[in-house]
Amino acid sequence: MSASRPGSSHQELRLPGLDEGRVGYRGPAVCRVVGITYRQLDYWATTGLVEPSVRDAEGSGSQRLYSFEDIVTLKVVKRLLDVGVSLQRIRRAIDYVRDRGLSLRNLTLASDGETVYAATDTSDVVDLLARGQGVFAIAVDPLYDEMEAEVTALPAEPAVAAAPAEEPPSEAAGSSGA
Repeated sequence: MSASRPGSSHQELRLPGLDEGRVGYRGPAVCRVVGITYRQLDYWATTGLVEPSVRDAEGSGSQRLYSFEDIVTLKVVKRLLDVGVSLQRIRRAIDYVRDRGLSLRNLTLASDGETVYAATDTSDVVDLLARGQGVFAIAVDPLYDEMEAEVTALPAEPAVAAAPAEEPPSEAAGSSGA
């Protein structure tokens, strides 16, 4: 079943498991889709650049779970790194977007290699390019569409593990024999 977003001709796909509750994707699978190492993912989570929003690690043996939005944000970070933007500048740009409650989906990120600009509509992008400030741009909405196809192939895991079924009390344990 798919529904279209208001003001968009794109179709939204339901990701596997969303009807059953909040699900996430484990680090190794996220790394493969995004194209980063587990060490990068761990560093970015530890330093707060992109923290797992479904479930954080809770001690030895636990797994972080990343949401679809987290994966798209990681892909944006990776693309900005690939074109030479420093991690420090990317961190400031992501913080800017978060602090203002903006959705990456509605932005085009442009950079001249020094500064990352967040453009909310096409005229902003054209203005940046006309002034010679934008060397490259990442329209995030098409990135969502690209990532949907890849993420739907990942194994999803529920945010909260199912509780084990309780065994009914035995009749012998419940009676006093009197």
